[in-house]
Amino acid sequence: MPAVGRVLSGVEAPAWIAGRAVRTGERLPVRHPFTGVEVGGAVLAGPAELEGALAAALKGGTPLSRFARHTVLERARALLLERKERFADLILSETGLAACDAAAEVARAGEALRFAALAALYDDGQAFAGDAGPKSGNRVYTLREPLRLAAAITPFNYPLNQVVHKVAPAVAAGTPLVLKPSDKAPLTGLAFAELLYEAELPGWMLSAFVGPLDAVVEPLVRDERVELVTFTGSAAVGKRIASIAGYKRLCLEQGGSSPLIVLADADLDFAADLAADECFRHSGQRCTAAKRLLVHERVLEVFTERLLARVPLYPAGDPTHPDTRVGTLISAEAAARVEAQVEASAKAGAQLLAGGRRAGALFPPTVLDRVPRASALGCEEAFGPVAPIFAVADVEDAIELANATRYGLACAVVTDSLRDAMRVVRGVRCGQVNVNAGPGYRPETAPFGGIKDSGLGVKEGVVEAVKLMTHLKTFSLPG
Repeated sequence: MPAVGRVLSGVEAPAWIAGRAVRTGERLPVRHPFTGVEVGGAVLAGPAELEGALAAALKGGTPLSRFARHTVLERARALLLERKERFADLILSETGLAACDAAAEVARAGEALRFAALAALYDDGQAFAGDAGPKSGNRVYTLREPLRLAAAITPFNYPLNQVVHKVAPAVAAGTPLVLKPSDKAPLTGLAFAELLYEAELPGWMLSAFVGPLDAVVEPLVRDERVELVTFTGSAAVGKRIASIAGYKRLCLEQGGSSPLIVLADADLDFAADLAADECFRHSGQRCTAAKRLLVHERVLEVFTERLLARVPLYPAGDPTHPDTRVGTLISAEAAARVEAQVEASAKAGAQLLAGGRRAGALFPPTVLDRVPRASALGCEEAFGPVAPIFAVADVEDAIELANATRYGLACAVVTDSLRDAMRVVRGVRCGQVNVNAGPGYRPETAPFGGIKDSGLGVKEGVVEAVKLMTHLKTFSLPG
């Protein structure tokens, strides 16, 4: 049975300060991108609320044992799955994503909670022999201790899953966290914070709110008491964070222009299926979506025909309709930016084969062939359901084009040749390469992160994020 969603209304989210709901103050309205109708709002925190959150986290409370942290995360997972339709409807209401995408996001968040709960139980301390050097001495051990305070800033495109991927590892590590969800889609993240309190997470472990950039967000990033800022969003904002954060850890997961390389020996039906899903799913608003299709010129014509045949399988429209597979972009302004990139590339010589025209925030699956490498779609990230096809002469040409961007997040290659696959793995400068899978493929436990303008090479993923939320301490004992 296809997913069926509904648009909620009257959703009013407080600012959560150490488990306390602040319901008065200036309000940020939230509108459904498809209709423009207001669905609710979130209370904006101010400097006093920010200081209250920081002070409560630093004051702390009785530390939670590993088992207690595990139990909180398992309770949260159970509560989330009990309310999966409600959370899916929240996602749909504030982002305009199709109901099927919203439901998939909730399911994925549940898996991240499962793995974080398991990670809370795992002690990765090590022992080192004391007689490994020329002189015998103490045995050396390591253990991990939680940070005193971390801050997380999350984006609109995955308003639940990106929150879970930062909050759940912090809980697993025992690190207090201040969460600032996206102003464009704050309701889901704030609802998840409330769910964690219901799962018996102590208030001092988490505060969650939105607030003005100059009075709340930048002061949070600058605050010397914050030991880590973990951020997902645009490269421009990530670089701004890096410029003002000061002496602290940074994890910046930014944009991408991820290539999907289709070599001459590829299974073209498989490649077309993969390309359509990687370009169009989640309205193309994924940092690891396939943003450039680099297709060997020998199979270019056949691949293009097969990709075009799959466009009708991704109908765009009302996100609540059970047949819709492509909902809206986050706003009409976002859709206009993508439309402008498509138009600029067409003027530069690309052939527009499908889509290309927006209706408000709705942008249909779009395919362009023979896209010039120096065009807008060749140089910048298009955050929408766009499939630009570039011809490549061979593996070396594909690698060169894959690297011809300021981003370095993910890459995929479709081939039956292990030799060519490994040439791509070794040759493309990015954080991950997937062979015969999309650039966005990864288990929730796997390390994830980019280089260049996609990030500083610091990895996320549940296991790595728990490490990021801790200090590694080394000590020795006689024996």
